[in-house]
Amino acid sequence: MENKVKNEWLEWLKAIIVAVVIAFFVHTFIFATSIVEGESMEPTLENGERVIFNKFIYIINEPKRGDIIIIQHPNKNYVKRIIALPGETIEVANNELYINGEKYQETFLSEEISKKTGRFGPIVIPEDSYFVMGDNRGISKDSRNGLGYIQRDEIIGRSEVIIYPFSEWDLTR
Repeated sequence: MENKVKNEWLEWLKAIIVAVVIAFFVHTFIFATSIVEGESMEPTLENGERVIFNKFIYIINEPKRGDIIIIQHPNKNYVKRIIALPGETIEVANNELYINGEKYQETFLSEEISKKTGRFGPIVIPEDSYFVMGDNRGISKDSRNGLGYIQRDEIIGRSEVIIYPFSEWDLTR
């Protein structure tokens, strides 16, 4: 009987160790969480929301326009939306976004918010760089005013799901 109890404890210990190793692997290489700080991504993401981001996706794929990404900077991580890709020309004129001379429809923005983007460009995005903006254009620190171009190696993942608060469970893409 004592041997059976000892074997059961060993099996439980093995299961716990395997679970911890798997959780560590998943958190380190595949998924992690981030807390949205500030209002720069409203209404898509709000201050205090916790999101799961996919670290693995950009190992097998390149970032795409419209992706909501996590950017790693020395002092802070940022959550922003990719607007323009390497080598593209971007311009905002008359409250409209143009990429490579063609009007780009930003379906994720209200007309009121798109008017706060300001006028800029045309500018050409350097190779291996991305142009990002927050969805709340009037107050966002982004490629227009402080973050500059985002290098490929600064992008650590793509936001996938809002996990907290629970009432906001939603896909962010």
